[in-house]
Order: sequence, then C-alpha cells, then structure tokens
Amino acid sequence: MTINLGLTPLVSLLAGILILLVPRLLNYIVAFYLIIIGVIGLMGGGNYHF
Repeated sequence: MTINLGLTPLVSLLAGILILLVPRLLNYIVAFYLIIIGVIGLMGGGNYHF
C-alpha cells in the first residue's frame, strides 16, 4: 500500500487550521500561502509525492 501525499494539500490544510485558530492572522496566512504555492509551482513541486 502506498500513500501519495502532495505538498499543496498539506500547505492548504495547515493554512486552514491556522485561520480557524487565529482569525486575526488571515491576511498574513493567505499571503504566505500564495507565496508558498507560487514557489512550489515555479520549482515544479507538483511532482513531489511523499
């Protein structure tokens, strides 16, 4: 049995949890999320699976 986990869903999950826990940080979390997803996309991170 293999489990393929993409990096993008993990970042999304972490961002969602942080928004629920600390709503005041919404702007920062969204900004960091977009930056991380952009860097992952530019570096071909869609091909990484854990």
